[in-house]
Amino acid sequence: MVAKLLLIAWLVSVIYSSIPLFWFAIHPFADSWRRMHRSPYLLLLPIWCVIILLLLGTTWPWHVDKLYSSPWMLLPASIFFLFGLGTYAGIRSKFGTHKLTGEAELRPAEHDQQLITTGLHARMRHPIYIAHLSNLAAWALGSGLSISFILLGICALVTFPLMIWMEERELEKRFGESFRAYKARVPIIPSPRLRSVDIRNEQT
Repeated sequence: MVAKLLLIAWLVSVIYSSIPLFWFAIHPFADSWRRMHRSPYLLLLPIWCVIILLLLGTTWPWHVDKLYSSPWMLLPASIFFLFGLGTYAGIRSKFGTHKLTGEAELRPAEHDQQLITTGLHARMRHPIYIAHLSNLAAWALGSGLSISFILLGICALVTFPLMIWMEERELEKRFGESFRAYKARVPIIPSPRLRSVDIRNEQT
């Protein structure tokens, strides 16, 4: 049973780590993908599968190496996991599947081009990525797998920031001054000050 849970933790860590690498294939080449007559996902989904397989092969030698084994670490892991799930739930109704998958970006003629600035997006610019990192942290803390912590560090310090930088360049290109004003107003990390403002606005 423990071996199966560790295997799941490793698989989940790899999949979350593949997300920014997948978007690296989208944002810099968005104009080229938009010019395709067929759905770009006929190529993008196989690319993502290859990325996952490469990560699986690269990390396999360490997929059972643990830094520790402690049931007490399930408590902070649960906190991160619940925060991640709550964040997913908070953005689902406003963000939508088309924006989550990038389809609105790659097939703009078929989808409404709307910059989401309400809900959780009023307090942080990229709540979906905060949720991704929270869940990745939950699996790393709960499993104690060294490779999960390594992947978490790479994602938090390198690939996710780079993905956000690429995405914001694309959003600025699409929405212009609207996005620049939003970026100046709302931070990447949730702000307690903005939360207190929201509460006051709800009470008035």
